[in-house]
Amino acid sequence: MARPRQGRREQQGGTVQTANNSQKLSAVEKIGYSLGDLSANLIFQTLVTFLAFFYTDVYRIPAATASSIIFWVGLLGAFGFTPLMGLLADRTRTRWGKFRPWILWTAVPFGVFALLAFSTPDLGPHGKVIYALITYTLLVGIYVANNLPYGALSGVLTGNMAQRNSMSSYRFVAVMIAQFVIQVLLLPLVLILGGGDRAVGFSNTMAVFAAIGTVFFLICFFTTKERVVPEAEQKSTIRQDIADLASNRPWQLMLVLTVLVFITLALKGGMYVYYFKHYMDETALAAFLQNIGFNNLIDGINSMLTGMGLTEFQWPKDAPTSALSLFNGSGIICGIIGIGLSKRLADRFGKRDVFGAALLVSTLCLLAFLLFPPTAAGTVVVTGMLHGFFYGITTPILWSMVADVADFSEWKYNRRATAIVFSAIMVGLKFGLAIGGALVTKILAIYGYDPDLTTQPAGVVHGIQMAVSVYASIPFLACVGLLFFYEINKQAEVRIEADLAARRAAA
Repeated sequence: MARPRQGRREQQGGTVQTANNSQKLSAVEKIGYSLGDLSANLIFQTLVTFLAFFYTDVYRIPAATASSIIFWVGLLGAFGFTPLMGLLADRTRTRWGKFRPWILWTAVPFGVFALLAFSTPDLGPHGKVIYALITYTLLVGIYVANNLPYGALSGVLTGNMAQRNSMSSYRFVAVMIAQFVIQVLLLPLVLILGGGDRAVGFSNTMAVFAAIGTVFFLICFFTTKERVVPEAEQKSTIRQDIADLASNRPWQLMLVLTVLVFITLALKGGMYVYYFKHYMDETALAAFLQNIGFNNLIDGINSMLTGMGLTEFQWPKDAPTSALSLFNGSGIICGIIGIGLSKRLADRFGKRDVFGAALLVSTLCLLAFLLFPPTAAGTVVVTGMLHGFFYGITTPILWSMVADVADFSEWKYNRRATAIVFSAIMVGLKFGLAIGGALVTKILAIYGYDPDLTTQPAGVVHGIQMAVSVYASIPFLACVGLLFFYEINKQAEVRIEADLAARRAAA
């Protein structure tokens, strides 16, 4: 990528920017950047939504063992890989910048490790556990090496907060597209690409995702440019970076909030497949799908696929899978609508207040699942749509708030360490995913889930219902409470942006 054009440069607070740079991002750059998240989320969303199911029902690893793998590797990613990657990325110096080269370097290994993690070699009971442990560790490690610099890149593409809000909206539309692919189309793709064999289907599907992801990561690398660049003279020790974080209260709150958010996302995301398979009434689901014309739509798609010599979708014969796909798909579409409103609301009312209000309403939608009987198929889908809409509003705001915390750190300490801020938040993300993902299989194990039973005991069914409602709501409610102590409101956003711009202009 070409270097910025030469000219008078502005320096202050440990950063430099070209004086004639408006910090406005083109649509091409926003789309290119967002493709990086689409690529990563083809794998990430699969881990969140289907890893527990893949281990227990496809690779046949006991639920308690799968829980331990997900939890302990998640902890290693959170407290081992992530801090080291943050320190390394902030100290990377290349002609491409600090963060962009990591997207290039990890593009191919990311796809390879994803393919290995969702392969099912027959190694015996103990061999399977060892294989799952090694391949999941490799995947978590490469995910951190790719996604942490990618997230930090959002903080240095522009210093303009309105542009940052806009970029976040682009980015999370891409995330929702990836969610749609995984949560709606993954299981049908597994059936098609595996000829009905789920093990072969997962492997073939990951191969397709790996190829697509590699191309999109390369597009992300070549279409973006780092504009907020630390001056050559700025040097900080690891001790200084950690001390800055330790006294940065907004960062502390965002760290805890991120942990809590991703506990809920991993817990409810991983449990929905069990909710539709074992809690919802299959006859009621089938009748609902027939009444809304969904089965007729799938029949038409199947006729087209079989005419092309492919295996048909098995949706009309499998109401729970079909209903889960409809539930996820409609929620994601509503989430994209929420993302579309996010920037406008955040620009007007401030990120903190919009995030808190939308998260509260989305939490109430989760709690409502406690009240629905197994036959309430339509009500469940509509409530999922409402939850998706309001949570969609929060999605881009969360990461835009993290970038604001990096600005706050520079504003307060006159040193910019973007990657260490993002890496610390990524620790929270990984920790939250480890807890939430492990809770899926742990709750199933506690309540006595047996994957070989077609009909689960009443206690297991009740545990699944509690997991997607009450248990999933508790972390979200705690987040709403934490936001009352988060000091970067609308007025603070404006002040920080103006002060940093004035410092650079004065230099």
